[in-house]
Amino acid sequence: MTSPQHSLDSKVVLITGGAKRIGAAIATTLHATGMNLVIHFRHSGAEAQSLADALNETRPDSVVLVEGDLEKPEDCTVLAQQAMNAFGRMDALINNASAFFPTPMGEVTNDHWEALMGVNLKAPFFLSQACAKALTFTQGAIINLTDIYADRPLPRHPVYSASKAGLVALTRSLAQELGPDVRVNAVAPGAIIWPESGDSEENQNEILRRTPLGRLGDPQDIADTVKFLLCDAPFITGQIINVDGGRSVRP
Repeated sequence: MTSPQHSLDSKVVLITGGAKRIGAAIATTLHATGMNLVIHFRHSGAEAQSLADALNETRPDSVVLVEGDLEKPEDCTVLAQQAMNAFGRMDALINNASAFFPTPMGEVTNDHWEALMGVNLKAPFFLSQACAKALTFTQGAIINLTDIYADRPLPRHPVYSASKAGLVALTRSLAQELGPDVRVNAVAPGAIIWPESGDSEENQNEILRRTPLGRLGDPQDIADTVKFLLCDAPFITGQIINVDGGRSVRP
């Protein structure tokens, strides 16, 4: 993955949560480079199938769908094997899937903890472990989707913030554990898409006010950064790239 032009042709990437939102933008962007995709989904079957159909129409048999519950380590192992079986190799793992909901102190249950930590931290670890051998063989890469709230915790979201902080630490740790054969980096989005659960207009305006660029980002901003890390960054590993319009530099 050292040549910037056509360097991803016929390579294979597994993308978790790749059916919609940022995941779909990453999938579409990497597919356009010539990569073959294994797109994971859990609840978004219709969206996943629609995306796969569209991409396979442009390049037949280039996209395969896999379904699984990322909270279960055994499902992570199965997903990795399905990805290998689909195209016979793996060159990149994008840990994009994420769980997000508020957990105010005094109201947090064990189920809340397990759901957020399971998808946001445990799954990236066990998927990385399951894919490590294949990625070592291809001198591949892992990219985790973290969050600027890993460093600047979001009020009323202590468990989510902690899970993403753990993923930052995991990124740096895996860069050491899997180097020199596998590069491991992370992309930390800022305000890209408002949460599906909704957010008040007042809060949205406050977030944009604290963003130096003064606007919402676009999923393509994240997808382009992922592409950069795969195509043009052979000497970058263990790094977290904030794609946040400058939000992380303001209090």
